[in-house]
Amino acid sequence: MPHRFSLRVYYEDTDLAGIVYYANYLKFIERGRSEWVRELGIDQARLKTEHGIVFAVRRVEADFLRPAKFDDELQVLTELKVLTGARIVLDQAVMRRGERLFAAEVTLICLTDGGAPARLPLEVRSRLVPSVH
Repeated sequence: MPHRFSLRVYYEDTDLAGIVYYANYLKFIERGRSEWVRELGIDQARLKTEHGIVFAVRRVEADFLRPAKFDDELQVLTELKVLTGARIVLDQAVMRRGERLFAAEVTLICLTDGGAPARLPLEVRSRLVPSVH
């Protein structure tokens, strides 16, 4: 079952046409990912401090399907698709009343503070594994 994060479209999120500016969908799904990780009990600040590890977006494949507009109530759905030793692939969508407005496949990688690839710590993997399909 996907994680759900709710948000409202504010005036600042829109462009001159009154629809959500395309780059803001990436911000919306980032918020959804952050809340998903937090609800799994993964403290990203502690992960960096104790393990010297951070998550970074490696790839995003996005489809802009329908426009969201000012004052819309949206939901960001986040679901784990693939988990490897150092990579997490997520399916994310922005929805409005059951209608898919935006869809993305996001690949995250695990990096050291210095930017080198790193394996996911076992404690992180154990929190992610139950949600793999």
